[in-house]
Amino acid sequence: MNRRTSKLSPELILKAFGTAFFVYLFFGFMLLPCLHTLTQVFTAKNAAGETDPLAVIRFFFAGNMPHFVLNSLKLAVCLVVTVNLVGISIVLLTEYFDIKGAKVLRLGYMTTLIYSGVALVTGYLFLYDSDGILTTWLAQMFPNMDKSWFSGFSAVLFTMTFACTSNHMLFLRNAIRGIDYNTVEAARNLGAKPFKVLLKVVFPTLLPTLFSLTVMTFITGLCAMSAPTLLGYDSINPEIVRLAGSSTADEAFPQARAALMSIILAFFTILLLTVLSSYERKGHYLSVSKTKAKLVKQKITNPVANVLAHIYAYVLFIIYMIPVVMIVLFAFQNYPAIRSKTLDLGQWTLVNFFGTRDYEYMTSRGKLRVRQGSISGLFANTDTVGGIRLSFVLSAIAAALACVIVVVAVNYIFRNRKKIRSTVLEYSLLFPWLLPTILICYSYRTYFNSENVWYVMNHNLYMRENVRFLIIMAYTVTKLPFALRMIKAAFYAIDEELEDAARNLGAGGLRTFLRVKLPIVLPSVLAVFALNFNALFTEYDMSATFHSSYGKTYAMVIQSMTAEEGRDGYNVNASGRRCASTVFIMIISGIILYLVYGVGARDLGERLEIREKRRKRLARLRSRFGRGPESESPPPAASA
Repeated sequence: MNRRTSKLSPELILKAFGTAFFVYLFFGFMLLPCLHTLTQVFTAKNAAGETDPLAVIRFFFAGNMPHFVLNSLKLAVCLVVTVNLVGISIVLLTEYFDIKGAKVLRLGYMTTLIYSGVALVTGYLFLYDSDGILTTWLAQMFPNMDKSWFSGFSAVLFTMTFACTSNHMLFLRNAIRGIDYNTVEAARNLGAKPFKVLLKVVFPTLLPTLFSLTVMTFITGLCAMSAPTLLGYDSINPEIVRLAGSSTADEAFPQARAALMSIILAFFTILLLTVLSSYERKGHYLSVSKTKAKLVKQKITNPVANVLAHIYAYVLFIIYMIPVVMIVLFAFQNYPAIRSKTLDLGQWTLVNFFGTRDYEYMTSRGKLRVRQGSISGLFANTDTVGGIRLSFVLSAIAAALACVIVVVAVNYIFRNRKKIRSTVLEYSLLFPWLLPTILICYSYRTYFNSENVWYVMNHNLYMRENVRFLIIMAYTVTKLPFALRMIKAAFYAIDEELEDAARNLGAGGLRTFLRVKLPIVLPSVLAVFALNFNALFTEYDMSATFHSSYGKTYAMVIQSMTAEEGRDGYNVNASGRRCASTVFIMIISGIILYLVYGVGARDLGERLEIREKRRKRLARLRSRFGRGPESESPPPAASA
């Protein structure tokens, strides 16, 4: 009886269920769809209806498909140069050199952390498009200028250069803060000039981080989606999405061509990640003193260089801040002010956020017409509210599911760290990192868009409401590698003696995990959940691939606002609602980042110090208003 009970223990049942679920997840939603995409390339049929394995490859070299690949490579290479130049410079200006107003500059440079993707691109369009604010103002000063200047490669490069520096502000900033000042001071004492110290001492310690950022930037440029789509640049990802929605009646084997371009992206991604892993294995380390000293900001002694550095710093600050300031200001302007691109400080309104207004216009025959409720705010528009609600639910489910899967998997990996199955499990979770997001989504779209897929009980997951489940799975799978890297680092902080003590007290593996390990890693897990939710809430690439009336996420609603301004006299307030949407995204992202990197990053000493300061501030306020400490004691009881 005891043996049967031990065999059917909850821990064993959960282990069997977890193993079966993970195998099902890996084969059904990682491996099989991608293999199906690969077979599409070699099973395409020619005009005679015969299977021709090389038909798509011949078409690739004969058609315009190399044009899209070369454009993506061109963008990726140029972004590596521009993003590194701007990213390194803004980090040095705020963290290494002594620049006046560095704290204010840092806030401006970090604005891309609170709005990115399609929200950032539409924000830049609001400023620089042919009818944008700044373009309209410049056209008034220079009537002969080309109002369509902000499009194509230059517009994409400009937008993505400032959008992609957020990684430098996160990772390179931490690397510079971790530099041992003793090495810098030693070089200075030997007579080295400030810029020589920077090149010979500081940059060698930053090379591993810079190399990783360069690879990340190259992959970002290669797989760019929202900026090329909205700014009119022919690159790989938008073309894949276009071909995925086409049919053989429109053009020659579009699905196979989309599959081939997805595989080309995967090849470049795997190659770059292999190079990065090889570089990391070489172990680029620098010897430092046993007691590290906090980095002291370096003064620029040359007066001319100092002035030029300050001018450069504040020019970049203006470039970063103009979109944010203008979007926030125009989010509170009425429709006539937004339409004429003029700020009217006497016409502040909340109609772009709440409520509706009627739209009056003159017909071609000179008659006044009114469309009731045509001007609607962010939270009063059915499409916008529906997109927010759908994205919120899908992103929260996917972010939570990714965290749960990774927490359970990492706990298993640490318990069996010397066994082959734990290594297999870890590399399986990292598998989505080898593939571009568009390949995973395209594979889902084509593989599950059929009623003959036995793996999901012959249900078409791309039809009607089922596409929402497909979006959740795509969101979850693409976030597994990031969650694994972050949560695995948190598990390293668990003292093994705690687990041994729990085991000695008779606690089983499941109870030890729930009562000992999980509370320790929970802050990191919540941080990963918040960051994943933040990234998925306005995610565009996957949303565009699965776009349908049943899967219209918030990013697609924002994107549609760009093309629907004033269409048929109904969507007349799209620009105002778009500004309000961007402000709403900034608020949500800012709160999440504050909770993760502000409150969540504080150690116990910092929290106690903040609590003590808050207590003293409250005591001063009480004494100022005549409520001293003696008033805090309860009043004497009244006599009967």
